[in-house]
Amino acid sequence: MKSTTAFSLVRVVRAMQYSEKGIRSAWRDEAAFRQELMLMLLLAPLTLWLQLPLLHTVLLLALMGLVLVAELLNSGLEAVVDMVSPELHPLAAKAKDCGSAAVFVALLMCSGAWLALAGPALWARVLY
Repeated sequence: MKSTTAFSLVRVVRAMQYSEKGIRSAWRDEAAFRQELMLMLLLAPLTLWLQLPLLHTVLLLALMGLVLVAELLNSGLEAVVDMVSPELHPLAAKAKDCGSAAVFVALLMCSGAWLALAGPALWARVLY
């Protein structure tokens, strides 16, 4: 009989492997994911460099992560819709449009928060 700890560890390792596979797939196949990830890799160090209050920094980094999560979920949704309904169908279009809207809302939230919280600090550093 296997121990619960060993079994759980195997499950966690497998889950991490599946996650890595998903990220690699998104990087390879999804231009939007690549663009958003590159933007986040630029904005995250910039956010840290600005030395904002901790809560602002955590919120901005979390919203950047939310954009990537939304894009990954949208990519997965689109793949399933394409598999199930290769022909044009109003519900397939609705599913894809809603997934795209989720990414857009996440981007708006991140952009708005970044402009409101980090923008003034960046502007002050640029001017002085």
